[in-house]
Amino acid sequence: MVNRIETRDITSSSKCDQCTSLCCSYITQELDTPRSMHAFDVLLWQVAHKGVHIFKDGNGWYLLCETKCEFLLPHNRCGIYERRPIICREHSNEACEIDAPINDGCELYFQTYDELDAYCRKRFKSWDKRLEKFEAGRAKMAAR
Repeated sequence: MVNRIETRDITSSSKCDQCTSLCCSYITQELDTPRSMHAFDVLLWQVAHKGVHIFKDGNGWYLLCETKCEFLLPHNRCGIYERRPIICREHSNEACEIDAPINDGCELYFQTYDELDAYCRKRFKSWDKRLEKFEAGRAKMAAR
């Protein structure tokens, strides 16, 4: 039998006691806003890797990598709590992943290659032609 935690039972002070360390199971890195097909092609390459997602929210574009902090203890507590980085100290449980998954509130969220590829096909009418253009340029260079 699984113990379910009712939302009404979670308070700011008890939230960390119920935590499964979601905030310690990924990292995000802000990206330059992609505008060109080449920039989106790089994002496509990144999201092709397991555990790598791309999202856009009100603050910009981000790379998200699913990877647990190496200092996370088995009971979901920090093993370096007194020495933890400032970014960890700044994190507040006022708005954490228990309240809403990271993809809630995102304008765009791509978890797979196919999701981002479909978006690129809609955004760029000549998305598939980029490959033909690349191959033609490559053949031209080889002919020299």
